[in-house]
Amino acid sequence: MIPKHKYPIIFLIALMFSGTMIAQNHPIMKDPFAHTFSIVARDSVTGEMAVGVQSHWFSVGPLVAWGKSGVGVVATQSFVNPAYGPNGLKLMEEGKSAKQALEELIADDDGEAYRQVAFLDAKGRAAAHTGDKCVESAYHHVGKNFSVQANMMLNDKVVPAMKAAFLENSDFPLAERIVKVLQAAQDAGGDIRGKQSAALIVVGANKVKNSWEDKKIDLRVDDNPAPLKELDRLLTLARAYEFMNKGDLAMEAGDVDEALRLYGSAEKLFPENLEMKYWKAVALANSKRFEEAIPVFKSIFEKDENWRTMTLRLPDSGLLNLTESELDKIVN
Repeated sequence: MIPKHKYPIIFLIALMFSGTMIAQNHPIMKDPFAHTFSIVARDSVTGEMAVGVQSHWFSVGPLVAWGKSGVGVVATQSFVNPAYGPNGLKLMEEGKSAKQALEELIADDDGEAYRQVAFLDAKGRAAAHTGDKCVESAYHHVGKNFSVQANMMLNDKVVPAMKAAFLENSDFPLAERIVKVLQAAQDAGGDIRGKQSAALIVVGANKVKNSWEDKKIDLRVDDNPAPLKELDRLLTLARAYEFMNKGDLAMEAGDVDEALRLYGSAEKLFPENLEMKYWKAVALANSKRFEEAIPVFKSIFEKDENWRTMTLRLPDSGLLNLTESELDKIVN
């Protein structure tokens, strides 16, 4: 663990309220200001890689979290140089290790003393840098398949808490494990300024052909009084829709029982969502389990009439295969 936290509080005040003179003397002040805590990590079983971050700064995700399937992930923070994201991924894709890529970019950065950066490559090799002028309390810890880093923290307990949470929650899927780490950081004290935004990205172990397939999970909470609570809710919702998508694929393959099992799993995660109930009812109707479908449709229509109108439109699109009398029985 590397401490970098001996800057006086007057420096922080100067950063927050400085004028033209300070900006001229410190060109780094022009860079985005995203002090925060984060983790880069790899699942040793699936090979998935992730970045998780929380900060008292608006919309921290787009600045800090970068990743590419089959290549690696990057977290760039403190006085952020966003170029570390795409440039670091490019170097790792060319074959450099996380350490080699990070060292190359640090060597060319006049503002390295103000940077906090972590790289992790597809082999699980991590590397991190905490500049001498990062605001107290600033630390990082690099371990096998992960690195945790934080600056402008309330105390020195944050990074050890993140490390312990990552190691202790190895039975969780990577995304849920990352949320546990972020919550441990907040519970230990977190950002001295409080909390505002959070983000989580997960990329795959193997390179993908299409850019839109790159991120398996891409969640952002840009402005919320409890960003980690909201991030956890969004992750649960994302998992529910994963079950929905898999259910649709099972229906396409003609495996109705598997589709209904998957739709049911989605509904358990997000029981108040009418759409999840609705497509389960459609699947039942299309599989000739008409009597089971009717009460589900009825409960949905009672809460929102628009779904009744939707049902009338589905046959023309080939999404609901019923006789006219069966359709009439559902909607009326």
